[in-house]
Amino acid sequence: MPPSLPQSGQRPPLQDLEWEVLPPEDRHRRKSVEPIFKWVALIMDRLIRIPGVKRRLGLNPILDLVPGFGDIAAASVSVSVLVYGIRRGIPKVLLGRMALNVLINEVVGIVPIVGSVFAFWFTANTRNYDLLREHLDTPRRSTTGDKIFVGAVLGLVVVVILAGIIGTFLILQAIAKLISG
Repeated sequence: MPPSLPQSGQRPPLQDLEWEVLPPEDRHRRKSVEPIFKWVALIMDRLIRIPGVKRRLGLNPILDLVPGFGDIAAASVSVSVLVYGIRRGIPKVLLGRMALNVLINEVVGIVPIVGSVFAFWFTANTRNYDLLREHLDTPRRSTTGDKIFVGAVLGLVVVVILAGIIGTFLILQAIAKLISG
């Protein structure tokens, strides 16, 4: 319901304002991210057709086979697309849901082999593209709970990526110590 128009010199009450409504040019900027999300979903989740199987294989499960580096590379691609989305005005709630997909993919991806199989099944980037398309078709207003959720998820994403970097460094340091004797 649109807010009632204030009489001259009066401001509308804050609860009547729609905080997520953007001017038409911002909506256009938001819609312009769709090709980027689609491209990343294709490359990371559905690049190669597997003969005899209805599913496709992307770079994400392949990168996950390389301990440490692969997880960081796959997460970096997914997070860089989210950062692009932030710069183009995608609502924080939607970005939080997308970040949760990346977080789930990366947490399970830490486990060798299991992480690759999970990434093949879960397809986080495709899920994010589907969320974006759904939002562009039917946008909704965010709540305070949504915003708290977004903050928590983004914090967890940062912690998981940092843990992956530190873990990789420690493993490489232990290997170097074993080799040098």
